Formats: sequence, structure tokens, C-alpha cells
Amino acid sequence: MSTDPSSEAPTGFSSLGLSDALVSAVSALGYEEPTPIQREAIPVLLDGKDVLGMAGTGTGKTAAFALPMIELLSRKGAKSLAPRGLVLVPTRELAMQVAEALHKYARGTDLAVAPLYGGAPMDVQIRALRRGVSIVVATPGRALDHLRRHTLDLRALRIVVLDEADEMIDMGFAEDIESILANAPDERQTALFAATMAPRLESIASTHLTDPVRVAIAKEKRAAGKLPRIRQVAYLVPRQQKTAALGRVLDVETPSSAIVFCRTRTEVDELTDTLAAHGYGAKALHGGMEQKARDRVMQMFRTGQADVLVATDVAARGLDIEHVSHVVNYDLPMTPEVYVHRIGRTGRAGREGMAISLVDPRQHRQLRSIEGAVRSKIEILPIPTEADLQARRLDTTLAAVRAQIVEGGLEQARAVVDRLAQEFDVLDVAAAAIRLLHDDPAGTTTTKGKAKGGSKREAGEAAAGPSLDEAMAAAERRPAYSERPARGRDDEERPRRAREGKEGPPSRPSRAGGPRGAGGARAVLHINIGKAAGVRPADLVGAIAGEADVDSGVIGAIRIGEESSLVDVPEALATRIMISLRNAKVRGRRVMVRKDRGDRE
Repeated sequence: MSTDPSSEAPTGFSSLGLSDALVSAVSALGYEEPTPIQREAIPVLLDGKDVLGMAGTGTGKTAAFALPMIELLSRKGAKSLAPRGLVLVPTRELAMQVAEALHKYARGTDLAVAPLYGGAPMDVQIRALRRGVSIVVATPGRALDHLRRHTLDLRALRIVVLDEADEMIDMGFAEDIESILANAPDERQTALFAATMAPRLESIASTHLTDPVRVAIAKEKRAAGKLPRIRQVAYLVPRQQKTAALGRVLDVETPSSAIVFCRTRTEVDELTDTLAAHGYGAKALHGGMEQKARDRVMQMFRTGQADVLVATDVAARGLDIEHVSHVVNYDLPMTPEVYVHRIGRTGRAGREGMAISLVDPRQHRQLRSIEGAVRSKIEILPIPTEADLQARRLDTTLAAVRAQIVEGGLEQARAVVDRLAQEFDVLDVAAAAIRLLHDDPAGTTTTKGKAKGGSKREAGEAAAGPSLDEAMAAAERRPAYSERPARGRDDEERPRRAREGKEGPPSRPSRAGGPRGAGGARAVLHINIGKAAGVRPADLVGAIAGEADVDSGVIGAIRIGEESSLVDVPEALATRIMISLRNAKVRGRRVMVRKDRGDRE
């Protein structure tokens, strides 16, 4: 039985003392409910008190200090070119991440945010500081460099945050932190967040924090044997490739029913639309929906009318569904405990289940924390290749044939085989039939079908994957999961121009030339869908790039007619694209693709 959040006592961000404008900004980003660390720390920080926060990686600490910092600095409107807020973090990756979050939360205010970290041009950072910034997010080493150059002035500081302070101590930044804090005003508010409290950190806290309020988020204990039949795997994939990677994983796994967890409502809606456009029976479930709509979606999922449920954690509370075969973490959860709750929705009633996580390589520490919480190894697997997908399709075809043989009723088919056996070897007849069945886009053996039989990736059959350390080392050695070359600015601009309808194709796509970096012979593909179906260039680019796993930068001119479209692609990729699109849907319609013969509508 699902729970209606609106019927409970107020627990959202509006209950924490934040202004309506900031609550609206958070809601616009799709966040529904604060995490425990946010619920405990935000009111204390808004009261102007120092905070000593104990919480692990991925618990939502960034919003826990970022939102009150923005709130307080917005209230204290005295403008200053010098920063009034400082966040110290251990790595450049975290500096970029925190600065991006602060920038999003501060939208609608006049607060400017600047990240300072090593490896970036010093002169660019100096110019930003001279223009004036409200909040600086810095690594200790780079902050100290700017202090020595007198390009960073800390005299106007009101709030200082030490994020992941234990990591900074472990990395040898203790003296740098002491030096930076010595340059900050005594009359300031200070917050320190760490997962563990080492003696050196206790010393820093006792020296630089004034009567801090301790906020500790206890780890939830898990009963032994709670997750015995759930196979847990992870795919390392950059965020911008997650959607394509999810489609490939779902194609190979062919789940009978799956819940895909996202962090925000916005992400749920966007991912649901994308999956539905590619032929999956996907439905959204989040707190922004009316209770009647949520009940309708749940009924469809329970009865098999929808096989993929895309949901937020809040909306999925209290779900009691026994037949979930797969749980997918499109976003890693904020806490290991939430991960345990999520994947506990599969593998019920004695069944085996699969828990899949799509993990940005920068989230490896978060993944280690989750491994510790579940006390088991999470296998790191490579994103399935086209060969894996073809093998899975053949597996499904074989399972369907076996099921048909067991079911019987083959008398008419036997008569056909008898006639063909008079002309051909019976093995060739069977092989031809299997090939037709395997390749038939309208048949029952497509990857999104539900043919009987198991997957070659069922729990216990696949070999164990590499360790997290091995996988991280491999991820650093290779580019993206599809081994695509890095794209230049022109390549990044092409999808945007297509989305805006500015592709500007000629009367017919040329067979020569093409996009930058895509030399060689070209081919023109004819796709039987056009303006009448509402097709845009971005729809075709997305379908080709996602289904065929090709870089969108190699796609050339696009011409969309009333009933069909022409797309210029490299000749070497034409066959691969035609095969991949055979089972795809564009704008909700299954498409047929062939090489253009020069005929016109």
C-alpha cells in the first residue's frame, strides 16, 4: 500500500526555516524531502550556531550546508567584493561538484560562486576574484596559493565550511587548513563535516569551532542474511551517457519488471519519456503526482501493463510488490541505508533478484561505502556491447523455440518443414527459421519481449567481475564505455543545433563529406517517419546514437519530409544503424530503415 506524503506531517524543506524563494528553488530542481543530515543540520546553521557533523559520503551534506549558507548570506545583504562564504573540500572534483550545486541553489539571488582548485589557470581564477564573488569553494592548497598571492581576501568571511574534513586530514592538508582558518575572522560561523573523527580533526574542531552542535547520522544496522538472493552489479559510466547505457543494460537483461530509481522528479519524468519513446512500457511515479494517478500507475505495474517503473524514493515508500525482478539505481542513493531499502524490493518470496547501479567514475568512494554497508562485493561489469546484445537476442530466441516445442501443436509447421526438407538439408531449414525468428522485428523474441527462459546473466551464471579498485583503474585508462573518441566543440554543438531545428540540410543529404572527423564514404538512410508524426532532427539523432551506439557527431545532414526522413551517415556504420533501429521506436512508432534509393515522396 503506497503512502501519500501529503497526508503526513510537514517534513519537506519548507519545515526547516528556509525562505519560500529557496524552497521553491529546491523544489524546481525536483528534490522532495530532506535527508536526515539536512533535517538535523539546516535549522542549527540557520540559527547561526557552529556545527560538527558526522555523516558518511553521499548523505546529502552539500545541501545541508549550502542551503543555510545561501539563506544567511542573502539575508545579510551587505555587498562585498570579497567572499563572505568559504567551503574547503579535499579534491578538485568535489570543488566543481559543490560549486555547481551552490550555483543551482543560488539561482534567483545575487550571490556569485567561484571554484578554486589546482590544475586550472590561475589567471582565470584571479580575474573572477577581482570581479567579486560571494562564495568560494576551494581545495586547501589552491586557497593557500591565493592567500600568498594576496588575491584571496578572507576578512569579510561570515561562514566557513570544512567538507569531508577527515579526507583533507588524510591527504595531508591539516597545516593548510590551520593556516587558512588563521586568516579568517574570529567572528564567523564554522561547520565541519566528516565521516570519521580522527584526533587531529578533534584538535582542529576544538580550536576553530565555538560551542558546536554535534549532528551525527547513525548507520542503520542490517540483519545478517537480509540480502541473500540479490545479485548486485555496477556499471561505471559517465553521467552524460547514462541514458544510453541504461537502454543497453535493459535490452540485455530483459527484466520482467523493474524499478528504476532517480533522485529528482524532473529526472523521473525525463527518463520515463525517453524509455517510452524507445519502446519500453515505462511509467513515472513521484511525489508531484496526484494520489489517484499514483494508484493507477501502481495498478498497471502490478498487473504487468507497465514493466518499468521510474520512481523517486519518497514516492516508492511502502511499495509491496513481490514480482520485481530488477532494481536499477540510475542515481546512487544519498545513503547506503537507502540503497539497502531500494534493492530489498527485488529477490522477494524466495525469488532471485538483480540490483544494478549506474555509477559515475567519480562516485567510487560512495560505492565503497555502499559495499561496506551491504557487506558484500558489488561486481563491476562493462557496459554490454552490440555482440552481447545479439547473443542475448539469440538466447531469447532459443528459449522461445524450446517453449514452443514443449507446448506442442506443431502439425502445420511440420508439414512445411517436410516440404522444405525435400529440397534442402533439414539443419539448413531449421537454421533459416531460427534466423528469421531471431531477426524478426515484429516477432516475440525482440529484446523488449518477455519470452520464456532465463538470461545468460542470471545470478550465479556470470563470472565474478573485477574489484572496484581494478575497475576504477581500467576506467581511468579508457575513454567512454563505447570507446568513443573525445568530442570537440563542433561535435557537442551538433545535437543542440538539431534540437533547435537549425541543422539546415540540403535538398538531399550528400553522400560525400560529412561532419568533421567523419571522413570516408557516406550513405543516406531512408526512415519511414516524418513531420506527420512530429519527428524532429533531435529524435533521429537520439535514436541512432542511442540504439546503434554511435557518436552523434558522425551523423550528417538530416532532411525530414512529411512521411519519411533522410539521414546522412558513414557508409561503414550504415548496416549497423539499420539493424539497431529495426527494434526501435521513434516518437512512439516502430520504424523501418533502408538505404535511400533516390525515390521521393
